Amino acid sequence: MTQDNPLTHLNAAGEANMVDVSNKADTARVARASAQVRMATTTLSLIFAGDLPKGDVLSVARIAGIQGAKRCSDLIPLCHPLALSKVSVEFKRIAEDCLEIQAECRVKGPTGVEMEALTAVSVAALTVYDMCKAVDRSMTIEHTGLLEKRGGKSGVWVRA
Repeated sequence: MTQDNPLTHLNAAGEANMVDVSNKADTARVARASAQVRMATTTLSLIFAGDLPKGDVLSVARIAGIQGAKRCSDLIPLCHPLALSKVSVEFKRIAEDCLEIQAECRVKGPTGVEMEALTAVSVAALTVYDMCKAVDRSMTIEHTGLLEKRGGKSGVWVRA
């Protein structure tokens, strides 16, 4: 990255390329992300009661989120494959019609895990939609974003 080219995934000719992280130090890195799924209040109640036709929505979505984080480099072309040391996916009802999904990813390595955390919440949210669409096609996935990242040269960043 140079002052003339602040985008690290572009080379001097403006072509997409994978960033070389071979000279970067392995450090402990953590990222947390969240997404929200807005739905009918009855749908959210059915999720927490375990009464949806496709089964335990939150367990399946948790596994899907973990799998999504593990497969991030297969989905996002210029992401480095990482040996993740932890992926957690949690769910919380934050309103009568809104489910919040949070994921945390950890790695010790030369590059961050922001994309893995974002992929985890995105795949988990899509799985909630898939498992509930038979009863509520009006669901929306909203406010997907990074909450926090720690480690590496840039240090700590926390969403205000």
